[in-house]
Amino acid sequence: MSLLTSLIQASTRFQQSLENRPAANGAGEPAAKPADSAEAVQPAGPGDDRFTPSGNSADDAGRLKSQKLPLADYKQTVGQDLAFIRETLRHKLAEYNLNSATAVSVNKNESGKIEVGGALAEETRTRIENDLNLNKNFADAFSRLSVNEPTLHFMDNALKLNQAYGVNNSLLDTLISENQQFNGLQDLVHRYDTLRRSAPADPFGATTNRGAYAFNLNTRA
Repeated sequence: MSLLTSLIQASTRFQQSLENRPAANGAGEPAAKPADSAEAVQPAGPGDDRFTPSGNSADDAGRLKSQKLPLADYKQTVGQDLAFIRETLRHKLAEYNLNSATAVSVNKNESGKIEVGGALAEETRTRIENDLNLNKNFADAFSRLSVNEPTLHFMDNALKLNQAYGVNNSLLDTLISENQQFNGLQDLVHRYDTLRRSAPADPFGATTNRGAYAFNLNTRA
């Protein structure tokens, strides 16, 4: 056997012994191959909970803030005053022997006095007005309602449009504080009223004059 043949055979046996050695990270396990760049960007599967950014982050933040509003609690608070005013007016209609379906409106004039409108005899209207102005509970409930209901109406409509069309209302986002502790109904009412008063043109579709608020009973107006 020539020297060259012996060296070739020895080299072959050495190579075979290397290939048959157990892998350092576990017997028989193939070395991990680098992740292919195409695989790294594959879409997440149904069970993958990784976050995938989408849409406008500002809109997402506004949507999260508005979703945390306890709208049901606000409606309950406003509903209590609505029910009280409605029942008080119905009792007044019965007290003066008027048809329970008589259309009546209530508002405050510039001096803060309660005024009653509707198809009423002048004497009856004046007497009802006097009664309501002497009723502190009614006057207080009406004052709260005159600012709370427009605010709630605006928020409710904005949230419904958000849910239906996915469009955030920037004015609603301005009303809501990042800190939920400052998102009580009266906090939102104060910001809403401030924005209405400071806006050169009313973006809320409502007059900035509180006295123009009117409660209507037995009418769609």
